[in-house]
Amino acid sequence: MKFAVRVKQQLNIWALLSFLFIVIILIPNFIIGFEFFSEANENWQHIKEYLLKEYLTNTIIILFFTAIATTIIGTSLAWLIALYDFPLRNFLKWALILPLAIPPYIAAYTYHGIVNYTGIVQSTLRNSFDITLSQSYFNIMTNQGAVFIFSMTLFPYVYTITKSFFQNQSASMIENATLLSGGSFNTFFLVALPISKASIVGSVTLVILEVLNDYGVVSYFGIQTFSTAIFRTWYGMKDLDSALKLAGSLMLLVIVVLILEKILRGRKRYSFSTTKVRPIEPKRLKGVKGWAVFAYAFGIFSFAFLIPFLQLVRWGFMTYEKVLNTVFLQQAYNSILVAAIASSIIIFVSLVISNFTRLHHGIVPKIFSRVTTLGYSIPGAAIAIAIITIFLWLDTYIVTILGKINLEPTFVLRTSLVMLVSAYIIRFLAIGYNSVEAGFEKVGNSFTEASRMLGVSPIRTLLKVDIPLIKGSIFSGFILVFIDILKELPLTLFLQPFNFTTLATQAFKYANDERIQEASLASLFIILLSGIFIFFFHRLAEGENE
Repeated sequence: MKFAVRVKQQLNIWALLSFLFIVIILIPNFIIGFEFFSEANENWQHIKEYLLKEYLTNTIIILFFTAIATTIIGTSLAWLIALYDFPLRNFLKWALILPLAIPPYIAAYTYHGIVNYTGIVQSTLRNSFDITLSQSYFNIMTNQGAVFIFSMTLFPYVYTITKSFFQNQSASMIENATLLSGGSFNTFFLVALPISKASIVGSVTLVILEVLNDYGVVSYFGIQTFSTAIFRTWYGMKDLDSALKLAGSLMLLVIVVLILEKILRGRKRYSFSTTKVRPIEPKRLKGVKGWAVFAYAFGIFSFAFLIPFLQLVRWGFMTYEKVLNTVFLQQAYNSILVAAIASSIIIFVSLVISNFTRLHHGIVPKIFSRVTTLGYSIPGAAIAIAIITIFLWLDTYIVTILGKINLEPTFVLRTSLVMLVSAYIIRFLAIGYNSVEAGFEKVGNSFTEASRMLGVSPIRTLLKVDIPLIKGSIFSGFILVFIDILKELPLTLFLQPFNFTTLATQAFKYANDERIQEASLASLFIILLSGIFIFFFHRLAEGENE
């Protein structure tokens, strides 16, 4: 009886904390929804009549073609890496994840610097070959250029998820399918693609959500999309109401994307019919075939990572004496500090909610689990506008209270890191939660139940039993969240306090001021740190799969 009472009390504590965190996640959605249906002002009427169609058209064009390109590139590379052995395969296996270390906005200004009139491409053509071509051939600041940038930097989402799926398939199934279908080409289209549809659709959905979240690429290229419109309406017009309505419109587009994902996934499920599953052994490709596959994979790696990285290194050597100073070091410290704080809080919140959902059964835990992942589907610009609204109200309320008790009124929250960290938590909680939840699913509840039966307190059980068992998943979640926050731009641009600049925002400001070379050092720091973390994550994931 005493044990049952203790368990009930503990579950109530987990439930209370989980409920509190869920409410915090939902508040921005409620604000956006409420304001979207509120009375419109003149600015919104003008936007809806003359500009909204352009925002929607550009956004959909970029989304559609980026989804197609990342599907083709990511799926083909996943198939080749999983099924075949060719020169430098082991290197390319993890190197093809590295483009995730390059934020799209950094790739955008780097490629613009490469192909513009004074860039290395046109300079080489003029000076070495006496060839001068029309500038229209090198204009990357278009919808097509944005699709190229997004495809090169985001295809690893499709590659990593689909590769993992292919590697976990039965070797006998692939071999039999190859024999019956008449070759590996037919096997890929008739067997591999249908059974991997869910993983492909899920990973492409992540790509689409990342594109919707982007502000840096479309802003730098001068493309009118929802994210640039929200930023311009808030900062240019000082019109928070219209910005919230734009955020609501963007949320409707996100809902359409998520509905389409459910439809495309379908209801079919595939599983093994036997426990005797032989893992796939990569088939050795010799001669021309092997080198052709290598050329394709290395070509994608070069355009996605190697070329922009080498260009940034070249610019870095040209400008490091001017840029590398105490201000740069402070910005690096700010970037690491805010990413570490937000990542730690996200992992803590993920542990609390995951612990509640695994110990409870019923509709409430399922709802909590769904809501936890909601934040990642909300674009950063929409979250930022909602957070600004909340904290403006809170600050006004605090000032009123301080005035009533004869204390000096002051704005406490809007000038602190609390606002920025809160936005990070809402936006990236899904990443940490999914990692922690996956860890709990692997170890189950038997060790937890045994610990509690022995009289160990629930908190001590979590600290001494559960966390050590899932430390790999916790570390993986922390790495993924840290990388995303380190690269994040729209939330930081919107919400960073006065005199608080990160390397991401500084690189973007340099690029916007046409000081592309000076932006290289901050960009290299982000890429190198992200690349190191991605390598450790890859090693950790490979170790868990062995």
